Amino acid sequence: MIVEIIHKIMNNIWPMLVVFIISLAFLRFFYLQNHHEKFCLHKEVGYLVSILYIWLLFEILTNTETNSFSGFNLVPFKEIFRYEVGSTLFNYNVLGNILIFIPFGYLFGEYVNPKTIIPVLITGLATSITVELVQFKTGRCFDIDDIILNIIGTIIGYLLYIGLSAINRRLPDIFKSDTFYNIITIILLILFGIYIFGYWGVIFK
Repeated sequence: MIVEIIHKIMNNIWPMLVVFIISLAFLRFFYLQNHHEKFCLHKEVGYLVSILYIWLLFEILTNTETNSFSGFNLVPFKEIFRYEVGSTLFNYNVLGNILIFIPFGYLFGEYVNPKTIIPVLITGLATSITVELVQFKTGRCFDIDDIILNIIGTIIGYLLYIGLSAINRRLPDIFKSDTFYNIITIILLILFGIYIFGYWGVIFK
């Protein structure tokens, strides 16, 4: 579902994405060098992934149709209850709207580290409303259910951040070191590279 959408978007934007990644990588490298800051692989990859996620979130929400009608829906849960649980439409419109905002909630917790959930809710609400207004302006639907689902995803992401942070505080020091996270990052990059090589190899055969 979400993976298929990402694949479709990647097929359209990969040239721009490659240029963007290379430019950003060099920009960040020389910034660290000129400011005499320490290079930490897992942190730099985290920054890059965060930026790419925001970009992909924009592409997913503005370039794919998630509703079967246009106009306004201001009745909460009206559209959600139209879909049969487990159906393609339910997975696409309900689960999809939750899943794409889970990383948003996690990243907000990671970078802002708010003392309460209120800033998370405000930011998630403002972002989702903005998306719906933009979609309506471009001829699509303003759907209150999408906003509800996006906020649920944001909350889940933030709770995930809290849970993982609590686990991390109880881990031995060796599992908190930059070296450990750098090794994990290298492994993930290798696996991602293998996946991308295989995927694009099939695409360009």
